[in-house]
Amino acid sequence: MRLIALFLLSLAMTTATAQDKPTALVIHGGAGVIERDALSDADEAAIRADLDQALDAGNAILAKGGSALDAVTAAVVVLEESPRFNAGKGAVFNAQGRHELDASIMEGHTRRAGAIASVRTVRNPIRLARKVMEQSPHVMLIEDGAEAFADGFKDIERVENGWFDTDNRREQLEQAQAREKAEADAGTPAEDLRGKYFGTVGAVALDAQGHIAVATSTGGMTNKKWGRVGDSPIIGAGTYADANCGVSGTGWGEYFIRASVAHDICARVAYKGDTLQQAADEVVMKVVPELGGDGGVIALDKDGNIAMPFNTSGMYRGWVKKDGSRGTAVFRDEQ
Repeated sequence: MRLIALFLLSLAMTTATAQDKPTALVIHGGAGVIERDALSDADEAAIRADLDQALDAGNAILAKGGSALDAVTAAVVVLEESPRFNAGKGAVFNAQGRHELDASIMEGHTRRAGAIASVRTVRNPIRLARKVMEQSPHVMLIEDGAEAFADGFKDIERVENGWFDTDNRREQLEQAQAREKAEADAGTPAEDLRGKYFGTVGAVALDAQGHIAVATSTGGMTNKKWGRVGDSPIIGAGTYADANCGVSGTGWGEYFIRASVAHDICARVAYKGDTLQQAADEVVMKVVPELGGDGGVIALDKDGNIAMPFNTSGMYRGWVKKDGSRGTAVFRDEQ
């Protein structure tokens, strides 16, 4: 009996210690040209409300001792359900007037990862990316193969492609195609794409067990062609986590791929000894712009430190810090 009592006491102490460890959560809804005079008070309030709802969903799991993996999944699902971001319901249109959705998820302490690209009927792509990680031997599935894989799960909700339509995204497609035609007719160079594509969503969480997880979801670029895939579903580019660091990116995906942005930030922390803020700032504010790209990241380390650098005029973001303080922000001059 005494041995049993000691075992139960030890188990209780271990559980209490785990629950006493700090948790943290950081989310984004995309970086780009977001100016105060172009965003109405009503739209800003709605975006902040959605960010708060995503924080609530993820933090509720962390507060109960749940996993970082569950927390980032819950937070991203909320953002995928909102028409105000370029993921799920509010995904942009491709050049054919349809939607092709990408997502990825990664667990830091195991480095398990799952990703899907160019799916057309999956209501919440992040849930399918997690299925790839947990229920397949692969890391990434694309197009028809990913759709066929989704057929095997009753809990992966399917919708018609038109379900993702919104009037705002349709208008953006029409404007982009009109500009493209005008440029072709005039023989002028293609429009500079910096700051024009934002709305990708993501989340990074640290749970009471000290584990980090990351999730990212997007509809890609307006008017994209040829089955274009950006950085969001690519492990190491738009999404990466290890035991010490997690990063989700948003911005001009071609440059995030070329610079392996998410992995580079975590590698600088692991190998160079940079702080999370130093590493994230160096990559986002120097490496990416020097290549010609733009965007931002959210990052979180094993100690609960958060970094949210971006080189555009705004980035939709929200956080619950390890001390329990929380907030949302849109513009550059907000902390």
